[in-house]
Amino acid sequence: MKRILRTLAVGALALSFSFAPAIVAQDHHDDQQQHRDRDHRDKYVHHDDWKRGRHMRHEDWDRGRRVDDWQVRHLRHPPRGYEWRDVDGQYVMSDSNGVIFQVVIR
Repeated sequence: MKRILRTLAVGALALSFSFAPAIVAQDHHDDQQQHRDRDHRDKYVHHDDWKRGRHMRHEDWDRGRRVDDWQVRHLRHPPRGYEWRDVDGQYVMSDSNGVIFQVVIR
């Protein structure tokens, strides 16, 4: 009985090692993609059209990351219906329709 259990344990261990490189490779790919996304978001890109009262394109808004810790970043409290986004090296406060209220370069 011990011999059967030992054989099963060794087999399961060997099988787990055979899948480990595939799992590690997938994690590495995901890390690279996240790093690329972060670099793109953090790099400053000048936008002439990002001014108060103008509309921000929806794809620009979606590319940004929501900023919930605006106090720590020394940003003003967003009015009701507005939120801060970190996109292209800037903090942009806009409402759900994409109307820009304020832009702050990081």
